[in-house]
Amino acid sequence: MFDPKSFVAGLPNLPGVYRMLGAVGEALYVGKARDLKKRVGSYFQKNIQSPRVQVMLSQVAGMEITVTRSEGEALLLENNLIKSLAPRYNILFRDDKSYPYLMVTGQRFPRLGFHRGAKDRHNRYFGPFPHAYAVRESIQLLQRVFQLRTCEDTVFENRSRPCLLHQIRRCTAPCTGKISAEAYAEDVANAILFLEGREDDVIHGLTDKMGAASEARRYEQAAAYRDQVRALSRVQVRQYVESNRGVDADVVACAIDGGIACVNLVMIRGGRHVGDRSFFPANAEGAAEDEVISAFLEQHYLEQPAPGLIVTSQPVDVEGINVVNPSHGERRVWLDMARKNALLAIAQRVRDRATQEGRLAALRESLGLAEGTQRIECFDISHTMGEATVASCVVYDRQQMQKSEYRRFNIRDITPGDDYAAMRQVLARRYERVTAEGAKVPDLILIDGGKGQVNAARAALADLGLHQACVIGVAKGPERKPGMEELIIESEDRSLQLAPSHPGLHLIQQIRDEAHRFAIVGHRARRGKARTTSMLNEIPGIGARRRQALIEHFGGLRGVQAAAIDDIAKVAGISRPLAERIYKHLHTAP
Repeated sequence: MFDPKSFVAGLPNLPGVYRMLGAVGEALYVGKARDLKKRVGSYFQKNIQSPRVQVMLSQVAGMEITVTRSEGEALLLENNLIKSLAPRYNILFRDDKSYPYLMVTGQRFPRLGFHRGAKDRHNRYFGPFPHAYAVRESIQLLQRVFQLRTCEDTVFENRSRPCLLHQIRRCTAPCTGKISAEAYAEDVANAILFLEGREDDVIHGLTDKMGAASEARRYEQAAAYRDQVRALSRVQVRQYVESNRGVDADVVACAIDGGIACVNLVMIRGGRHVGDRSFFPANAEGAAEDEVISAFLEQHYLEQPAPGLIVTSQPVDVEGINVVNPSHGERRVWLDMARKNALLAIAQRVRDRATQEGRLAALRESLGLAEGTQRIECFDISHTMGEATVASCVVYDRQQMQKSEYRRFNIRDITPGDDYAAMRQVLARRYERVTAEGAKVPDLILIDGGKGQVNAARAALADLGLHQACVIGVAKGPERKPGMEELIIESEDRSLQLAPSHPGLHLIQQIRDEAHRFAIVGHRARRGKARTTSMLNEIPGIGARRRQALIEHFGGLRGVQAAAIDDIAKVAGISRPLAERIYKHLHTAP
């Protein structure tokens, strides 16, 4: 029996991480502490906390601790353990994607770009933004106002005349010398001021230049400045958060409705409201709003940079983060907006869940599936005339697509174009691993294809002893028309065609289309890599080192193909005769 009193008595007054364990050693809760003895001891006092904590403590059969050198180190360890152990009572926020940034490169003629991932110290980054479209919207705005280039360097360095963007006044065409380096640098500087929220400085500077150009009778140039001022003024009215020009802030509000908790994060960068994003935590049943917000802040800002100001809908205390909880004023208006967003997201989630429940129930009924059917895996094969065959496996579970569980398989050692062999291989590889790990076979396996693909899948499963797995093929209808799909039910040696409006068919189409998309993306990537390597491999005198130098210098095969002989000869290790041979090969190859 676990004796909390004696356990607490033996704890040190040091920072660290504690783990509450259940009867079979499973992790119930992982927490961090500045003082382990005080923090763990607080759980076992008479004035016990919330009902949620009471239920958790009633299941504790043991505890473990790890002492750390600092509270910051404890925070990192706590987060790692939460991710690896997924404790039942920890509020979990899963967000696998890194946030996107807007990038201004550091070249002589910088370009605007979308960026996600590791940063290069030579470039400048603005953000993060909540969604990719928020970055692209900002790029389009900067193109309209400042006309900065967005093309890749390989395109920029090899153009001989301006592109369409110059013709529609979205780029000043520095690639062909239509603008001087000094004038372009001035536009870049103004764009950076704008991104920093100093648009008033930009407008004043442009207004002064417009007046000077007008006095000097350079009316066309004055008109260009006037158009920029007008565009920026319209942006001010539409996108800025009242008086907070230049401020970087995150607004975090939590709403709990009908047992569903949602955190809405509103991002304000340079005084502009750049968008919001809603998060739905796991294991939040019975938690209070301040608990949910604390868990979000600790997990979110461990991997994301925290802005100078974080405004929350509940007062919380999180180490190393400047958090305010205003009761009135403009910041309170921000919170009301974020809370409304959270409630709307909950309502949408309820509607989506009802739709998914209805679709799944309809599918179970039409196919005679067991009442508990929840997990569906779907497979698709993608190739081009047998080249670079890739198989995809996508997962539908808990009434939504589980993207973190998707898998791709590079298919090898088969006759090119043999879809049956490819399907048999991917099913064998997938479920050989599943059975070896003791994991559960899905309730339903969908195969994108007809009877041949289904028979291949069934044979692979039979070899693994999985005779009871439910396998259904989704054969495309006449002229591949959506709604005319034929379902191949191999176990009953029959086919079924549901009505185009059938909710169960809509669910199958959703899963099948996602498997198709995921397979195509993998196939195109594999095919492109293979073609790039093979074309350069075929050139006499080009080894791995020279091939890598060419790819790095021109940014890919397309850049090498677009380069002139003189440009190819500038690459280290490439002589003039070899450059001529490379050029000839790339421009005469079929």
